[in-house]
Amino acid sequence: MKRLILGWAVLLSLAAVEEARAQVQYTVIDLGTFPGGAAGSIAYAINNAGQVVGWANTSNGIPNAFLYSGGIMQDLGTLGAGDSEAYGINNSGQVVGQAVASDGNYHAFLYTGGTMQDLGTNGGKACYAYCINDSGQVVGSSYASGTQNAFLFSGGAMTNLSGIPGEYDSIAYGINNAGQIVGQVYSSNGGAGSLQHAFLYSGGTMTDLGTLGGKRSWADGINDSGQVVGLADTSGGAEDAFLYSGGVMQDLGTLGTPYNNGSCSYGINSSGQVVGGSYTASGVYRAFLYSDGTMYDLNNLIDPNSGWTLEVANGINDSGQIVGYGSGPDSTTEAFLLTPVPEPSTLVLLGVGGIVMACWASCRRRRRRQG
Repeated sequence: MKRLILGWAVLLSLAAVEEARAQVQYTVIDLGTFPGGAAGSIAYAINNAGQVVGWANTSNGIPNAFLYSGGIMQDLGTLGAGDSEAYGINNSGQVVGQAVASDGNYHAFLYTGGTMQDLGTNGGKACYAYCINDSGQVVGSSYASGTQNAFLFSGGAMTNLSGIPGEYDSIAYGINNAGQIVGQVYSSNGGAGSLQHAFLYSGGTMTDLGTLGGKRSWADGINDSGQVVGLADTSGGAEDAFLYSGGVMQDLGTLGTPYNNGSCSYGINSSGQVVGGSYTASGVYRAFLYSDGTMYDLNNLIDPNSGWTLEVANGINDSGQIVGYGSGPDSTTEAFLLTPVPEPSTLVLLGVGGIVMACWASCRRRRRRQG
């Protein structure tokens, strides 16, 4: 009888654990800021090793690029003056971004082997690097004479990307390990204004990805399968997050907003999970995860007593870890790292294993007493 009662108690306990875990699916880590730094930080990207990059305020309130690794936030410094921001990191830990150089302008940088390398400006006034793949290829945009040009930095050389008729402005935001590049291109529309469309650059060809029926779009990220995420206007005038896969642009919807400025997707992993931000039915902007056909408010997947309001999710790795920024427990804007908790089924199996071991041990003791 005692064993029966014990068994039911354990099973009820496991059921309670399973229910709690079903509600809390991520733990939250506040990445904070530099030691002695002023409040404020934002995380933009994460690699498969769990290393995170972004920017955080220094003691004088000026943002500097950071690399968060092994629980430590490292200040990556600058190119000699002003501030810096890190936007991309590959699986080797190489980091790219922008930093103010001695000429007072932003230059693209590559941080590798403990050194911040100035990639220059591609002949322009300023230059920004946004993403790097595992081969060390970097993409971004250079700015000169009022226009921007998407670029690819590869093999020590920076090359402009083009290929859309009437193109006069472009920005590259993402690159995958196959060398496919995504971003936004501005082009003339036969005297009828301009087009602002997402592009995919692959095999030397730049393809206009179109929109969701509206006027504009841009692409922010791409995974190794060639799936693309970003924002596009709908035929009804809304701005929604999209997933472009297999030649089709899919509207991911919103978190229930009644407004036209609805949602935007920023990152995608190898499993096709998408992260970004969306307005909700109450008109506030919140971080989301899109997985298996459903958009989830990430605030509903963390401990409600954490003190966090997750506002934007910028990146997700292949383990499902998510980075972005929100309002932390102290009500300041802080970078966060979300890590998935174990699946409830895993916990139940562990619990059942514990029951089996306990019963086995009990039987062993009883046999010894009887002997």
